Amino acid sequence: MLLENEIYRAELGKINQAKNDWNNIDNHSFLIIGATGMIGSYMIDVLMMRNTKYESNIHVYAMGRSKERLEKRFSMYLATPFFHIVESDVTQPISLSEDVDYIFHGASNTHPRAYSLDPIGTIMTNLMGTQQVLDFAVNTNPKRIAFLSTVEIYGENRGDVEKFTEDYCGYIDCNTLRAGYPEGKRASESLCQAYIAKHDLDIVIPRICRTFGPTMLLNDSKASSQFILNAVNNEDIVLKSEGNQYFSYAYVGDVVYALLYLLANGENGEAYNIAVTEFDLLLKDLAQSLAALNKKEVIFDLPDEEERKGFSTAYQAILATEKIESLGWKSLFELNEALKNTVKLIRNERV
Repeated sequence: MLLENEIYRAELGKINQAKNDWNNIDNHSFLIIGATGMIGSYMIDVLMMRNTKYESNIHVYAMGRSKERLEKRFSMYLATPFFHIVESDVTQPISLSEDVDYIFHGASNTHPRAYSLDPIGTIMTNLMGTQQVLDFAVNTNPKRIAFLSTVEIYGENRGDVEKFTEDYCGYIDCNTLRAGYPEGKRASESLCQAYIAKHDLDIVIPRICRTFGPTMLLNDSKASSQFILNAVNNEDIVLKSEGNQYFSYAYVGDVVYALLYLLANGENGEAYNIAVTEFDLLLKDLAQSLAALNKKEVIFDLPDEEERKGFSTAYQAILATEKIESLGWKSLFELNEALKNTVKLIRNERV
């Protein structure tokens, strides 16, 4: 089990010991929507460890569509009074009678094959799902909501900047199947602003770069995730392009730390890029780094038709991180450490 691994527990402990206004976290309740996803599941492990080590009295409400999947992933917490399962589809009214202090809306399709095979669900989980989350918030008055947005809302770099600041707006061809994900996130950000104006909600909008880590879904079809699974299986790394795409990446531990930091320190209505400068990489360099872990090669292969439909056309998407860093946030994990831990933990604990 992942939670029993010393490496993983050390990561959770590092986040819990990092700089933050933990008084805004402890003795509060969290509704985490998309609880079995890469980010949601890691965040729950951080918070539940906090309860164990610091007696923090944090109540976690883990929401997902499948009770069976929730119980399997979080079996170690089912006996504790601080953990609660909420079986619910985010596109429907949220079936939770208890009020909560903080809401994280992280439910979404997040990889290319899902965008092409479930294009309507990709859009509506964001649009209808965000409306349901915000309506629930209007009725329950939480302290803060975090809507998890994405680097993809910036679209394609127009060639006029090196890095995307939070006020940048690049090109997206909205009349395509692939546009459903970034356009759904863009519209959902606007919906957040509408609810702030009309209902006085407190919402922060983290825009998250491409993320990897040991809690990633094993069916994730993103290029970085496929590279990681190649490394887990001790295979050559399969690159389905020339690999000249230049992207920001982050380890899931840093993303979760940034989310908790913004919860305590961010400003209402503001968007914040989440990325780590050390992790700004050409795709082929990421592939080579993972191949080197097992002394393997990088080989090239063309994507199949379904994969191609879901691929981003962006070739440079680097996030500027000065805004979140100005709040005092700093990355906790180094690139080589993050890659090694991801491969080792998935290989030893999940495959």
